[in-house]
Amino acid sequence: MELPEVVVDDVRKRLRRVAGQVQGIERMLEEGRECRDIVTQLSAATRALEQAGFKLVAAGLLYCLDNPDQAESEGYGLPEVERLFMRLA
Repeated sequence: MELPEVVVDDVRKRLRRVAGQVQGIERMLEEGRECRDIVTQLSAATRALEQAGFKLVAAGLLYCLDNPDQAESEGYGLPEVERLFMRLA
């Protein structure tokens, strides 16, 4: 399945943001910051990664609905997209 360029761009932006968050978390650890602050940032990074995954699954779902036969032949039928969704849920 080929992802739309707009989806790829959005996911890449999200991943760059997460990379910055992870670097910030590493700095927090080096600086000896409070545990609660670090956990808060870890939680935010986790949510950001989940959102990137959901964006991909949503694009897959739209693809399945718009092109059901082609999606099925490529291994992205609705049951597979549902499994991908459940991995993130």
